[in-house]
Amino acid sequence: MDNLIYMKNGKTLSGLTKTNFEKQIDGKETKLCVLTNIHGAEVAVTNYGAKIVSVMVPDKNGTFIDVVTGHNTIDEYLTSEEPYFGAVCGRYGNRIANGKFELDGVVYDKLAINNGPNNLHGGIKGFNAVVWDIESVTGNTVTLTYTSVDGEEGFPGNLNVEVTYSLSDANEIQITYKADTDKPTVLNLTNHSYFNLSGAGDHYVGDHLLTINADYYLPTDNTAIPYGPEEKVESTPMDFRTPFEIGSRINDNFEQLVFGNGYDHTYVLNKENDELSFCAKCVSPKTGICMETYTTEPGVQLYTGNWMSGNFTGKNGQRYPARAAFCLETQHFPDSPNKPEYPTTVLRPGERFVSRTIYKFSVE
Repeated sequence: MDNLIYMKNGKTLSGLTKTNFEKQIDGKETKLCVLTNIHGAEVAVTNYGAKIVSVMVPDKNGTFIDVVTGHNTIDEYLTSEEPYFGAVCGRYGNRIANGKFELDGVVYDKLAINNGPNNLHGGIKGFNAVVWDIESVTGNTVTLTYTSVDGEEGFPGNLNVEVTYSLSDANEIQITYKADTDKPTVLNLTNHSYFNLSGAGDHYVGDHLLTINADYYLPTDNTAIPYGPEEKVESTPMDFRTPFEIGSRINDNFEQLVFGNGYDHTYVLNKENDELSFCAKCVSPKTGICMETYTTEPGVQLYTGNWMSGNFTGKNGQRYPARAAFCLETQHFPDSPNKPEYPTTVLRPGERFVSRTIYKFSVE
């Protein structure tokens, strides 16, 4: 693999060092892969958890800024208070109520209860905490694969998963997921990057202007499990159909915001099928950096970093207090295996799961 685009010497544009990401975990080697484009933008990815570690894009002055939170070393990722920084979450991203579901008459009730009374992001050792195999790397693309064995974290079927990250010359991070199984299973994959378009380490994203292409959202109980039926965002602080500052209504006395200590909700995107379509747009008034999100998924989870503590040090000595980042996790809906009225997350033998998401960066 000598011809691959691992950093050979020195640091990445974001200040990362290759050797700090080399370690043997579960008998596999972890590495740092660095993607670049003709404009000098840079994305660093580690195969531990298929995590996006840094994203360097230009601001309104042409200065390159890192817009995702993360850590300087693989050891820091292993002990992080935020185990999902930049990761691919699975086998089932988001929550499954009470850690159980029924599929084809079989009850699967051995899922880990790792978030209140529910299963979150695949369990104790989800896809965010395993070492993926590096299949190929070029200057602007890396493809990672992982085989989740039958029964892993309580889920049925041997599942073969592939994720490809590409950095286009249009400053787009293109993410493509593919998967197949030998037994009926449930699957919900997402990337859990924490963004701050003013620069990772800036202490507040409340001034970011956010637009979400959704007329409806899924209200939840106080454990973040949707009741079931969608509700209109109209006349509520959940309405981002036109641009609003993320923080302008986040402390309103609105039950859903109280439950989540801020936004932590799935928006039902305005679409009729699985075509790649506009999902959201966010802009930092400080840097002018704009991020547009497009996806084939039916929903997006807006999370505003409500439980970040600021107690640990991230990249380059930065700390990340509450609401110092936001997530736009494109995905199917939480608890879909227990809610047949939701778009299905069932994958069967002979089927091929394919999903695409794009985060496109520009300046306004």
